[in-house]
Amino acid sequence: MRKTFMVLLMVFAIAGLAVAQIQAPTSDVLGAHLNYGRGCAACHAPHSGVYGNGGAKTADTTAGNIALWGQDVGDLFGKTIVTGQSEHGSYSETLPASWDQTRPDTANLLTCLSCHDGNYAQGAMMKNTVWESLPSTYGTYNTIPTLLGADPTGTGNYLNDHPVGTNAIVGCGGTYDWDCTIDATGKILMTGTGSSAFVKNYGFFVSTKAYNNQPTVMCTTCHNQHLMNAFTIKSGATNTGLPAGTYATMFFLRGPYNPWSAGANVNQTAQFCRQCHGGEANEMNGGLNIPTTF
Repeated sequence: MRKTFMVLLMVFAIAGLAVAQIQAPTSDVLGAHLNYGRGCAACHAPHSGVYGNGGAKTADTTAGNIALWGQDVGDLFGKTIVTGQSEHGSYSETLPASWDQTRPDTANLLTCLSCHDGNYAQGAMMKNTVWESLPSTYGTYNTIPTLLGADPTGTGNYLNDHPVGTNAIVGCGGTYDWDCTIDATGKILMTGTGSSAFVKNYGFFVSTKAYNNQPTVMCTTCHNQHLMNAFTIKSGATNTGLPAGTYATMFFLRGPYNPWSAGANVNQTAQFCRQCHGGEANEMNGGLNIPTTF
């Protein structure tokens, strides 16, 4: 009888965990990108682009021609930034000189910097104070630095920012990489022993952007700018083994990401980073069946 009770208790505990990892949002999913109530129009001006938005500061006649973009990117055209200083080197990115639709960094990096760059694009409305509804356990740091190139280390320093750009290429099969492959179009195929196991244990939600048939890292690789606090896995999804449902996330990240989950053994934050950093994943170190805990 006692043995039966213990088995039932374990079943209920596992079921409770499955429910606990699903969390519907309690506030608008656009979050900080509501931009003090301006909402979509803060980034997408439906008539006349940035000129219709009253934000044009440079003579860029093509402003707004892509995605009805309502922020001025003119000061960023052709600028070079160097990101991601590490033991593996840094990554130089020369931004497009125009709204070049043939390059992925136009829509997936240049547009983001028009609000989030504090060095060249200082005319943006975003003033480096963002409320993310952080819990009290976050301490006294209640603002988040989101202006690249303008932080306490000095103006123009992008080296402490994650590598981005057409030279920030994701590799497969190297010392620090997944046992994945890259097809002829630049798509990452997580089909190796370790990588396929990781997809089952967590998933592969990041969105690399192909350039010269190579997968590159842009801002939108890790971030979905339209969903700050919710990440939905649809029924029948093949890129993950997690149950379908809406999961909590933070900072517009593409995937379940909630550092404030209860429990000492929560690993979902690490799992998010391991989507690209395969060398540090359980599966590439013999742990093929270690699940994602929430």
